[in-house]
Amino acid sequence: MKEMLKMILVLSLICGLSGLTLATVRQATSQRIEEQVMTYVQGPALAQIFNDYDNNPVKDRKVFDLPDGPVTVFPSLKNGVLTGVALETFGKGYGGDIGVMVGFALDGTKLEGIGITTLKETPGLGARVVEPDYRDQFKGHTTTSIALKKQGGDITAISGATISSTGTVAAVNVAVQIFNKIKDKLPTAWGS
Repeated sequence: MKEMLKMILVLSLICGLSGLTLATVRQATSQRIEEQVMTYVQGPALAQIFNDYDNNPVKDRKVFDLPDGPVTVFPSLKNGVLTGVALETFGKGYGGDIGVMVGFALDGTKLEGIGITTLKETPGLGARVVEPDYRDQFKGHTTTSIALKKQGGDITAISGATISSTGTVAAVNVAVQIFNKIKDKLPTAWGS
């Protein structure tokens, strides 16, 4: 019995130290991991949206607190003047959530474009939402009535990938709603 208690004590001590070590490592690396995700996931999507900026949108990002939760907004600045912003939203795809970075002109009347940040869609079908032929349909599009053609809009769905196309359009529409909630705060957030 004494031997069994000794083993339980030793195992408990090992588990406790392992848990403490893992928690410490996670806390120490969480900021670095977030920065890497911002640079290598959101960064390329932002480069697909904005083409005329001289800042680093990832480093200049700001978080806005909304009733539904915080929203990270990435600015496009030219000579220190805010020219556009982008934010990431998600839509339901066939293989899970599709992350869509949506760029807006500062006045909010048109889209600068979209970039796909994350997806788990079927290769050759739903994964085609990342292709320029699909993404370019959103560039310059007004922020009103964004819908697929089968729903009365003017966005052409990817053949055989209706769920992925619908999820992308849904994410864009959510981004429009969020943008409309924060648009009055944007110019002062970056001192423009």
